[in-house]
Amino acid sequence: MERHNRKYFPIFVLPTLIAFTIAFFIPFLLGIFLSFTEFTTVIDARWVGLRNYIAAFSNKEFTNALWFTVKFTIVSMVTVNIFAFLLALLLTRNIRGTNLFRTVFFMPNLIGGIVLGYIWQLILNGILFRFGVTLTYKPEYGFWGLVIMMNWQMIGYMMVIYIAGIQNIPKDIMEAAKIDGAGKFQILRKITLPLVMPSVTICLFLTMSNSFKLFDQNLALTAGAPSRKTTMLALDIYNTFYGSVGSEGIGQAKAVVFTLIVALVAIIQLNITRKREVEN
Repeated sequence: MERHNRKYFPIFVLPTLIAFTIAFFIPFLLGIFLSFTEFTTVIDARWVGLRNYIAAFSNKEFTNALWFTVKFTIVSMVTVNIFAFLLALLLTRNIRGTNLFRTVFFMPNLIGGIVLGYIWQLILNGILFRFGVTLTYKPEYGFWGLVIMMNWQMIGYMMVIYIAGIQNIPKDIMEAAKIDGAGKFQILRKITLPLVMPSVTICLFLTMSNSFKLFDQNLALTAGAPSRKTTMLALDIYNTFYGSVGSEGIGQAKAVVFTLIVALVAIIQLNITRKREVEN
């Protein structure tokens, strides 16, 4: 049977492999090459070596965007996953209307980023206006506005994954723990959390990657104001690439650095959380 399956393996893999090569791998290699050049179009690229990378890291706006994105990602990962896990615990109990609550909490994830950003801009500015300020009055206001919006959008999605993980825990293990006299907190710490770690791995990865790559919500909510102090990496790369003629190479260098950072952080996070996973 295994030999029979291997015979058809290339037939099923080849279309996906061709699409991946054309749509991702070749553009990725081309992007790395262009990051070492000065260009306005692909056909007029001129090799400049490391000059674009030096210019990128010499740019204070890029380093500020990097630090701002790191802070935002850390806070979002913590808050989204804590609230999502608590909601999942609550909605896996025998509560009336559980399916309705799950649907309602998941719905914000279906709203597009630009629309979501403008909706929350109106809501938060409406509240802050009572105190004579707006989201762009201080960078701190924009930061927490982005965190609130990210939580509202992502909690329901992560909650569904946590619910699937909790419901996958064998009931006989829970019943045995209760018979042995384990309390609710002991069951949560010794049984639920270890057995739901595969879901934690997925949720942390999704939250991290979505937080790092946030663009449209950032553009709609603050557009980097005030003075680009709430600009995240994706928006900074966009502003650099399309901001002025001749800066395309610098923008491409920033994009390569951005890709490597996201990939490195994702690999580290996946390795750390996978080591804590246990079999049911």
